[in-house]
Amino acid sequence: MIIVDKALAAREAEGKPVRVAVTGAGFINRGMTNRIVNYTPGMELSVIVNRTAANALRCFHEAGVDDPIEVSTVAELTAAIEAGRPAFTDDYTVATGCELIDVFIEGTGTIEYAAPIVCAAIEGGQHVVMLNAELDGTVGPALKRRADSAGVVYTGCDGDQPGVQMNLIRFVEGIGARPLVAGNIKGMLDYYRNPDTQAKFAAEWGQTPAMVTSFADGTKIAFEQAVVANATGFTLAQRGMIGPEFDGFIDDATQFYDLDMLEEKGGIVDFVVGARPSPGVYVFAVHDDPQQHIYLKYGKLGDGPLYSFYVPYHLCHFEVPNSAARAALFHDATIEPTHGPQVDVIAIAKTDLQAGTTLDGLGEFHTYGLCETHAITRTERLLPMGLAEGCTLVNDVARDQAITYDDVTVPDGKVAHALRAEQDDLFPL
Repeated sequence: MIIVDKALAAREAEGKPVRVAVTGAGFINRGMTNRIVNYTPGMELSVIVNRTAANALRCFHEAGVDDPIEVSTVAELTAAIEAGRPAFTDDYTVATGCELIDVFIEGTGTIEYAAPIVCAAIEGGQHVVMLNAELDGTVGPALKRRADSAGVVYTGCDGDQPGVQMNLIRFVEGIGARPLVAGNIKGMLDYYRNPDTQAKFAAEWGQTPAMVTSFADGTKIAFEQAVVANATGFTLAQRGMIGPEFDGFIDDATQFYDLDMLEEKGGIVDFVVGARPSPGVYVFAVHDDPQQHIYLKYGKLGDGPLYSFYVPYHLCHFEVPNSAARAALFHDATIEPTHGPQVDVIAIAKTDLQAGTTLDGLGEFHTYGLCETHAITRTERLLPMGLAEGCTLVNDVARDQAITYDDVTVPDGKVAHALRAEQDDLFPL
């Protein structure tokens, strides 16, 4: 967003930086810390919330910050901010309770750990930027309702694929075209990858095996496209999306979509495996004004009726601060679930599972996630992928079978499950 840089420069000149708290200190957040500290005038990373102090310190040290201070109370954090000294803590309430924090960036990718943090940030009057499609795709509409009531912005982020798609959709709609496909370009997909198969790649990039497994087994892209569906009102062509394999340029992938089907459904979310440019995102749209067809052809977009628009990259941690600035300075959400729950991510057995098994988490050995419409998810009592961890099977479930609530006992006292129940009440079928 070009306007953001000037708005932040004005805040820098006024000595009133946008103050940000960040949860998590992993691979992406280390890069984002560097970006905010060294390359984002008008924004201040005031505090990192992380359960392991050494990892928070690593974030700051890699960004050239040598004197961060550990804080354990709101008063200590307030004093650190007023002194211009970056801080870290393992207690999220220190950050969510601090009135000097403008924006909270949730960057852990977790469900149960992150859920109460996001709720507390909203209750504390802080805008929330979700670098966490997993939680957003599970209970985002409920969290948005809470944010609306509190008068704060709840948003996904620039740089992550859903935000990049939404920026592109806003551009496409701005020229008068009508988007019918919002998609992700994926390099590979293997539903049966697990932390053992991904351990080497994870080690090379300093990421956790579970995280990179969720990329490889399709769970991550399912959550990303569910977030886009909830923001646009789009739906699915089928369970799991179409996801064609295509060794060509994305402009030519319009051949995989039937225009009558797209019109009937009012737009779908999808992905393509192997297309170029990768990794990127695409939007296929029609234009209802015949005069504009001439100009679209003149602009090298072809003859239609589906016109291809794409962004050839997503630079996650480089762009996330833009969303924090958009929320704080313009009350503008990059991407938000304005249409309520349209698409869910459901838990599918990655291998034959026996009764008595307590399911592990995202990107682990037991399950992978597929997109399904919210209506079918609710009607068939399908278990959301984001709520599967910790559930215990009471029935055997075969590989590639969808797990239902009737197949499990649900653990007690979980915040994410309570939020999901709240969401179901807010959006009855």
